[in-house]
Amino acid sequence: MDFIKAVLTQPMITRGAVIGILVSLCAALLGVCLVLKRCSMIGDGLSHVAFGTLSIAFALNAAPLLITIPVVMLTAFILLRLSESSSIKGDSAIALISSTALAVGVCAASIGNISIDVNSYMFGSIWLVGREELYYCIPLAIVVIAVFVLCYHDIFLVTYDEDFAKASGTKVGFYKTVIALLTALVVVIGMRIMGTLLISSLVIFPALTSMRVFKSFRGVILCSVAVSAVCFVLGLALSYYSEMPTGASIVVVNAVVFALFSAIGKFCGKK
Repeated sequence: MDFIKAVLTQPMITRGAVIGILVSLCAALLGVCLVLKRCSMIGDGLSHVAFGTLSIAFALNAAPLLITIPVVMLTAFILLRLSESSSIKGDSAIALISSTALAVGVCAASIGNISIDVNSYMFGSIWLVGREELYYCIPLAIVVIAVFVLCYHDIFLVTYDEDFAKASGTKVGFYKTVIALLTALVVVIGMRIMGTLLISSLVIFPALTSMRVFKSFRGVILCSVAVSAVCFVLGLALSYYSEMPTGASIVVVNAVVFALFSAIGKFCGKK
């Protein structure tokens, strides 16, 4: 009851809960596609780029989100193109760009004498969510959900069988780009709560958890959305009572639920 009262009466926690639930829903939708395409670590790479860009923006006293969003989206497009290149494999490209961006961010935070808590950005904190961020995050989250729902059929084809999608006239390259750009938006609006080092778990865990029990694409999608939202609320409550970082608490809850679903999947005979 104390936690529910805090969510309803404390504006800072209310803002974090609203944005967090929206981000959880978006990450769950895109996570299924990324996991099935074996591109799930793109979220980790983009989060490091977001941290580096934020650090530079703060050092230059510039508007952080206005700079971070286009840079991360551009990086997502570049990573998509590199993943299709024969010279640099996708995982190598992600490791190369993410490690460089993280190093640049730490250097910028150190040299620029930034008056922010870097650890909060790396591991997440609900106290970072300001009122002005609602005006960015809510519309962006709605855009992500709306685009995914409207393009559901084509995204399904591209995720499961690119060759069949091409044969049926689906613009595979276009929809792969859409998925990458939507992932970039989710990473930027979610890193405040989850942190740059943990935001990728919000993309990976719900999808993998749902796949322990469900087999159909739609079943996995629906279960992922439910699991992601429930785990976020439970993780937020755990953070509230234990005073642990928000992102870490949510990841712990996701890990426990993943283990539970794995046990259920084995008990039901699913390998």
